[in-house]
Amino acid sequence: MSYVQIRSQKPWLQVAQRLLRHKLAMASLLFLIGLTIVCFSVHFIGQWLGVDPYSDNLFSRFEGATDAHILGTDELGRDIFTRLLLGGQVSLTFAFTAAIATSMIGTTLGIIAGYHGGKIDAFIMRSADFIISLPGIMLLILIQSIDMTKLGFSEEIVRSDNFSIYRLVVVISLLGWPFAARLVRSNTLSVKHREYVQAAIGYGASHWFVMRRHILPNVIAPVITATTLGIGGAILTESALSYLGFGINPPTPSWGNMLQNAREAMWHYPLAAVYPGAMVLFTVITINFLGDGLQEAIDPKA
Repeated sequence: MSYVQIRSQKPWLQVAQRLLRHKLAMASLLFLIGLTIVCFSVHFIGQWLGVDPYSDNLFSRFEGATDAHILGTDELGRDIFTRLLLGGQVSLTFAFTAAIATSMIGTTLGIIAGYHGGKIDAFIMRSADFIISLPGIMLLILIQSIDMTKLGFSEEIVRSDNFSIYRLVVVISLLGWPFAARLVRSNTLSVKHREYVQAAIGYGASHWFVMRRHILPNVIAPVITATTLGIGGAILTESALSYLGFGINPPTPSWGNMLQNAREAMWHYPLAAVYPGAMVLFTVITINFLGDGLQEAIDPKA
């Protein structure tokens, strides 16, 4: 392919070609795709193995690997392998949702602040500075410890399997948007003074149209990279909170609360803690590798 042909391609196609040449990023992407497929196939895998990740058996606590339980059983006699996959399903879903929600809020507020400036910019940025100055993990623990039934939520909703996941997504999104907002705002300040943006404003285009059509496409690239890296951060945050008992509520498994449940049995069956810890480690590392490769593909001059 000639230089002229490469230059004539669309930018996203050039990014894809550079990403495909990044071997470590592609290996990480394949690992994450395979992990996601396996985790979301846990129902069929459980049926094939003949085990139920929610079924307990106190007479089979901390058993070693067998034909039925290929990674052994946990403190309640439940199959570790299927619970590990189910926990991966929960942790990955939470992490992707939290990272995307955080980026969407931060991108929207960052564009508004950078484009309009003045009092709007000052209000949004001072709010961001205030949130950043707060002790993150302590604030998360404080918010997670609030009894939601006293805020008007019914007992049935609070004790539902998905409520703790949605609650944690909302909390992390509201506390994490300032980082994306500051990144987008700085790029918006430079983009809004370019000729094509000023020409669109001169032709009578609305502010919403200019922000959506001309500002957003030119500031979205670093946000994509930040979102990818934010997925790994969300997994670590959920794992830390669940390990401390303030994350996703059992019996819904996640890698974090599997670690929390296994800490009392470290001397009896340490592998019960090694397996979820290893999954967190490998997943976060591969996400970071993918984020680095994506950053190089989007901005090869950086």
